[in-house]
Amino acid sequence: MRHLSLAAALAALLSTSAMASPPQLAQAPAANPLLAPWTGPYGGVPPWDKVKPELFPAAFEAALAERKQDYDRIANNPAKPTFANTFVPMQNAGQTLNRVMTLFGVMTGNMNTPAYQALDREWSPKLSKASDEITFNPKLFARIEAIYKARDTSGLDAQQKRLVTRTYDSFVRQGAKLTPAQKEELSAFNQNLAINFSEFSQRLLADEGTAIIVTDEARLTGLPDSVKAVAKAAAAERGQQGWAIVNTRSAVDPVLTFATDRALREQVWRAFTKRGDNGDINDTKATIARIVRLRANRAHLLGFKTHADWRMQDTMAKTPAAAMDLMMRVWPAAKARVAEEVRDMQAIADASAAKGEGAKITIEPWDYRFYQEKVRKSRYDLDQAELKPYFELNNIIQGSLYAANRLYGLEFKEITGTVPVFEPNMRVWHVTRGGKEVGLFYRDDFARTGKRSGAWANTYRGQRNLPPVQTVLSSNNNNFAKGAKGEPVLISLDDAETLFHEFGHAIHAMLQNVTYPGLAGTPRDFVEYPSQVNEHWLLTRDVLDKYARHYKTGQPMPQALLDKIKASETFNQGFATTEYLSSAILDMKLHTIPDGIVDPAAFEATTLREIGMPKELVMRHRLPQFNHLFSSDSYSAGYYSYLWSETMDADTFAAFEEAGSPWDKATADRFAKILLSTGNETDRAEAYRAFRGRDPDVNALLKQRGFPTK
Repeated sequence: MRHLSLAAALAALLSTSAMASPPQLAQAPAANPLLAPWTGPYGGVPPWDKVKPELFPAAFEAALAERKQDYDRIANNPAKPTFANTFVPMQNAGQTLNRVMTLFGVMTGNMNTPAYQALDREWSPKLSKASDEITFNPKLFARIEAIYKARDTSGLDAQQKRLVTRTYDSFVRQGAKLTPAQKEELSAFNQNLAINFSEFSQRLLADEGTAIIVTDEARLTGLPDSVKAVAKAAAAERGQQGWAIVNTRSAVDPVLTFATDRALREQVWRAFTKRGDNGDINDTKATIARIVRLRANRAHLLGFKTHADWRMQDTMAKTPAAAMDLMMRVWPAAKARVAEEVRDMQAIADASAAKGEGAKITIEPWDYRFYQEKVRKSRYDLDQAELKPYFELNNIIQGSLYAANRLYGLEFKEITGTVPVFEPNMRVWHVTRGGKEVGLFYRDDFARTGKRSGAWANTYRGQRNLPPVQTVLSSNNNNFAKGAKGEPVLISLDDAETLFHEFGHAIHAMLQNVTYPGLAGTPRDFVEYPSQVNEHWLLTRDVLDKYARHYKTGQPMPQALLDKIKASETFNQGFATTEYLSSAILDMKLHTIPDGIVDPAAFEATTLREIGMPKELVMRHRLPQFNHLFSSDSYSAGYYSYLWSETMDADTFAAFEEAGSPWDKATADRFAKILLSTGNETDRAEAYRAFRGRDPDVNALLKQRGFPTK
């Protein structure tokens, strides 16, 4: 997913204002390396080796002051407003602050020490206020509005007209037309939200930093050696004897899948699903309640019925109803499939009890992954542990690069050690295409204390053709478990798919070819589309033959094993779809509460009961730990976007299949030219129709998940 911290998200906003900071943290701007243009090869690179938390307050102050001057010059220009004297300088304004915010956003997501947490708490509301001061500048908006009103008669080309329209609409959505009193009220809402986003993130991060320590190795029976080695290393990192099961998904899922000790599975499951929900100092529910109410109040002030209505103005779905319609088309089939899966698992559990191989049980949530593996083994003779030896991390990375080269002509040369990084295990590649420089690609793959959970992509610097021309600096960030020194890192099939998914975001960034950076970002429900499409190439025979080789024997994955994977592709889709969709449905229902007054615990329980959530599983992201929703506005009323994107994704890969090969060059070229390289220069729904000849077919999604089609 492309999910940025609050600070990184704020970097994309127009903001200005000099702020005060504690004098003991300040450093003279002339000596502050965070303020300098990025130097070195490849169009300049981030100075990660010079980034320190104490440098940021002075950097924020100086960069905000500089950007204030940039926008003041635009707003106070006595000349008649034109695209050239207003929109072009707006595209270039605040570049120092953009660089500083990129550095800060990456550090708070990847190296979030107490010092960075303190900075985030202090500066998030200040940055929010500064952003509002740009939006609320009446002279600036008057120039934007004048150009907008003359857009059809002033000789603008299609891209310029789209930039003007989108900028005008964005300013209006953000409150540019409010009265001075309303603007003051709106800014207060935004600053309070920034404070609460920071608070939520830090509380959740604290819970994810905990671990369950196991001292009796017998309790780990069933776990692959590679998983036990990771847990052993995690315990050693914490100065503990035994094995540490860290409270993050990458550490928890293997235990829930393989551990035969049912009590351990339950203990681990409860700790993981109760993150942010323990009634202690890290409990997030009161924070969530404040965020939802503030969002509703803000939406009302801006003239919208609900937060979801406000958020979805600039999406492909357009309305909450359209998003809910898609979700509810899939939900009944997903629930029905869960019931089938539970029956199959219960039958195996009952048979085992009848043989005296354990007590008689009823399938509970901490049993689902464990018994689904038994069903998989029984039905397809497929054991997930059998797959891991073929998914050695370095090899799968190389496979992802190979696919991008074959499909799109991207060429990668590793340059690790020649440019600064913020963590010693990071790797870096120089990227070219057709002999022309594209930029750099960074990888930060391993979990560690202070790094938020999940997987995501960052773009340190986006491509642009408007002078000053820029090349791309893109990154992928995962939380794979790093084993003992010298041991290979074996990842699961799911992790390998995640790797290809996040690399799809990087491909999207690297293929971008836009003039104006204001037309680079895509709607929330398009963002996940390129990344989900890219997952399909992992299990192509070419990638497997070259890169999915057994880490001991060097032999490629046997066709018989791949056949088992393919045969089981729709297996357990009830679980996968229901745990995701329940989170997406609750997100939308939560943000369509008109007054935003909510008790998160009661709302979650009641809504799950109303939609008929199967008792044998939980949401993929329960509200108390739903980082997508409550660490920023980024995915709020937008978690449905994965399903929306998957509808296009399934239909897009069908285009390759219809062409006769996943490597069909003509299809890849059209996909890159029409959809991947164009940012938001054209309406994304129109672009999709230009690529496919029609709107996406939801039946492709249903077929991909093995559900009945209509």
